[in-house]
Amino acid sequence: MRLSYFPLLVFLLLTTGCSSLSELSESVSGITDYFSGGEDNTDPPAALTELKSEAQIELLWRQSVGVGADGQTLKLVPAITGGKIYAADRAGLVQARGLTNGELSWEVETKLHFSAGPAVTGSMLVLASSDADVIALDAENGSTLWKTTVSSEVLSVPVIAKGFVVVRSTDGSVHALNERTGEKLWTFEQNIPALSVRGTGSLVIVDDKVIGGYDNGKLVALRLNDGKYLWESSVAIPAGRSEIERLVDLDADPVEDDGVIFIASYQSNLVAVSAVDGEVIWRNEAISSSTGISKDWRYLYVTDSKSDIWQIDQRSGASFWKQADLHQRKLTAPLAYDRYVVVGDLEGYVHWLAESDGRLLSREQVAKDPIDAKPLVFDETVYVYSLGGTLAALKAR
Repeated sequence: MRLSYFPLLVFLLLTTGCSSLSELSESVSGITDYFSGGEDNTDPPAALTELKSEAQIELLWRQSVGVGADGQTLKLVPAITGGKIYAADRAGLVQARGLTNGELSWEVETKLHFSAGPAVTGSMLVLASSDADVIALDAENGSTLWKTTVSSEVLSVPVIAKGFVVVRSTDGSVHALNERTGEKLWTFEQNIPALSVRGTGSLVIVDDKVIGGYDNGKLVALRLNDGKYLWESSVAIPAGRSEIERLVDLDADPVEDDGVIFIASYQSNLVAVSAVDGEVIWRNEAISSSTGISKDWRYLYVTDSKSDIWQIDQRSGASFWKQADLHQRKLTAPLAYDRYVVVGDLEGYVHWLAESDGRLLSREQVAKDPIDAKPLVFDETVYVYSLGGTLAALKAR
């Protein structure tokens, strides 16, 4: 591991100039933490203890989707429309399967290196690649409708709305494409810090605005029709002496409810922001996350940077409960549905928590490899997709 960042250490030695040795030592320490996963990795994942199950979990079906993410940090997620579930793998395979039995409806080999998606509408799914490709497929048979190249790799799921397909690439650019043809309509460019955590949060479309968080801690709103800059809000403010300490990436997917955007930052805080003008409504500085958020009618559910799960009041940002029994198990973003909160973990387990107080109700192992995609629910059935390509459907009885 040391050899992998040795050139960066040499660069620091050549560019520190009059910096003190202690400052250099601090920067080197930060870089070591960054490449090795940070100080939190000294905390081992919590061991799973015997659990008296309060919910019966039934595995309805389990299938394989190629190589999955092939061990890489990507944003390959399942998506549902028209009675089918769709999933793609790193090697360019796309599958459509029946929701009730997992039977294969169709599959296509695109030979692309998929990195994000699919996003779906009633008749179309859109995926993006590490080679800057954005491709639309017919949801009925997988045939290619169009393909467009953007400026760089895409690591957030495309968004489809109001005749637009909007994608954000890792160089900070936002690209709006014609949903029917893939034609480029506008591009917005944003500078990004030299050092950032790999990944980008998804965009959300609220009324006529495209809203997304950036690696500089800013939440930015653009006009959907032409990409005009509307406002920005400082969600997280960099602090600390080293570049590592000042990382405040907004990599968690934001969620929107009734004109309010909820978003969390890496090493900083959870924030509620008005979609109208970017005004910050509240902050909870106890929670940082690059994993994600879920919501129900009143609460937010957040997996924080240590894989502890929180229930938060949408109106005030106050916390109601915190579940730490799955500490450091690299949990997915939580899924909230009915009376449950559901997360996947680093060993392929899916955990059910009680919405009321966060207690662990049940768990089921569906894969031997990590689950990092947020679980998906449809008609009381939970669908999960593991890094190794296991796609599974489960139901709590």
